[in-house]
Amino acid sequence: MNKFEALGLGESIIKAVNDMGFEAPSEVQEKAIPILLNEDTDIVALAQTGTGKTAAFGFPLIEKINPGSKITQGLILSPTRELCLQITNELKNYSKYIPELHTVAIYGGASITDQAKQIKRGAQIIVATPGRMQDMINRKMVNINNIGYCVLDEADEMLNMGFYEDINSILSHTPDSKNTWLFSATMPKEVSTIAKRFMQNPVEITVGHKNTGSKNVSHEYYVVNSRDRYAALKRLADANPDIFSVIFCRTKRDTQKVAENLIEDGYNAAALHGDLSQNQRDMVMKSFRNRQIQMLVATDVAARGIDVDDVTHVINYQLPDEIETYTHRSGRTGRAGKSGVSMVIVSKSEIRKIKAVERIIKKKFEKKEIPNGEEICQIQLFHLANDIRKSAINHEIDTYLPSINEVLEEFSKEELIKKFFSVEFSRFHNYYQNAKDLNIIAENSRGNDNSGSTRYFINVGERDGFDWMTLKDFLKEVLELGSDVLSRVDVKESFSFFNTTSDYTDRVLSVFEDFRMEGRKVNVEISKDSGRRGGKRRRDGGGFKGKRRSEGFKPKGKRRSDTSDHKNSHNKRRDRRKRSDRR
Repeated sequence: MNKFEALGLGESIIKAVNDMGFEAPSEVQEKAIPILLNEDTDIVALAQTGTGKTAAFGFPLIEKINPGSKITQGLILSPTRELCLQITNELKNYSKYIPELHTVAIYGGASITDQAKQIKRGAQIIVATPGRMQDMINRKMVNINNIGYCVLDEADEMLNMGFYEDINSILSHTPDSKNTWLFSATMPKEVSTIAKRFMQNPVEITVGHKNTGSKNVSHEYYVVNSRDRYAALKRLADANPDIFSVIFCRTKRDTQKVAENLIEDGYNAAALHGDLSQNQRDMVMKSFRNRQIQMLVATDVAARGIDVDDVTHVINYQLPDEIETYTHRSGRTGRAGKSGVSMVIVSKSEIRKIKAVERIIKKKFEKKEIPNGEEICQIQLFHLANDIRKSAINHEIDTYLPSINEVLEEFSKEELIKKFFSVEFSRFHNYYQNAKDLNIIAENSRGNDNSGSTRYFINVGERDGFDWMTLKDFLKEVLELGSDVLSRVDVKESFSFFNTTSDYTDRVLSVFEDFRMEGRKVNVEISKDSGRRGGKRRRDGGGFKGKRRSEGFKPKGKRRSDTSDHKNSHNKRRDRRKRSDRR
């Protein structure tokens, strides 16, 4: 008997499973499928990315759907359009021998009227991003009043992206009698909250331990100065010639910048983030799957749709703001039984975050050294030698051998080998011969941090329409930081000061490296006057010369009496931005 048959699956799905070459169910499939097939229950399933969660809920959902009825019976919510399309395609493959069953993807970036027409023709299963689904409900383009099953896939990521209100609203249009199946990689308190609110006595399934990382992934960290972060990334790539990786950055700006630098330096790289059009994102992902791109630089949100089994490395160019997000990142490698490596590049002030991640994933990191130039040259040479040894001989070259032998007849075998390998060796040797050691001593790193806070100078102030409250709101929005990270905001006439915890120094300087406000450059530097609140530091160019308040930036709600209105406006803008980026 087929191992999937033993789980209770029907003949149509078993035929599709055989066509796809599935041999044995994964642990989460083995635990979830029999429960979902045989019981009408809510369920919370915790399992890492890449463990087969889509089949774990997809197989039972297809079995329970009535293909003879055209009404929508199942709804799957997923955080991003990439993941939405991925789930839809997989469900279509699973149900290929049930021609009456139709699955429709609903996501932003595509025609909403075309999607509405597909639903009207009959869609027993809808897979949707929360933002687009809410939009269609508001327009009365979809009816989910009679669904029997609702799946929240990657629930932790949807809540982390700010979709709680959308999910709450969407579920309010579904019947209380439905079964809710929640699948998640981690179990932060937000997921626990939604489970309590929308589910009744759910069965809980855990593969491994809560929030743990994949057993097939090893975790490494490298300590460098912040200014050497990109140089460290290059060396890690050069030290792993067969690297096929996803590189994670915190912001879209950093993602684009790192990808452009890699391309300029001759690497096969590309960026994947929310500012790309759907067509651009599809082209990038197609190139990555075909291995035409060796290094994909991505934001956490955009990477949710990456489903590639052979990723060798995940490189955390910057650690995520939410520690639980690291589990999602590292889950991009070590999939389908293969091993993988998750690397983290950190500055001294960030080392304590490694300990926090270790507690979450219940795994230890190994501290490693950034390789020097000599080590990289050696690695590249032996890699080339192995490539030559494994290469098949193309006998089409036989025609040219006499002429080639004639050109090279004066050289011995040893001289020819030296000349051949010198081509590759010289390229790396010339680049790295005077390269400095990027590694820094990590011990006692906290002692150099003083109070653990960094103070900054910024060349905007009262004449630009700011007071301390509106400047803090402006910085929170631009830097995408919480109130607890920003402190000691002190506004002067033409300049100001503010503090962040030292963990965010790199982000602040990176975001404001080339930041313009109404065409004028906003300059942010680490303040030399860190010990006094505000101080009396003045400099030429501290404000926008000759610009009166009426000509400068006018933040909304600049009067204290307008504070609540400003906060509401800011929150709405933030939520709209999050939804548009994630659809």
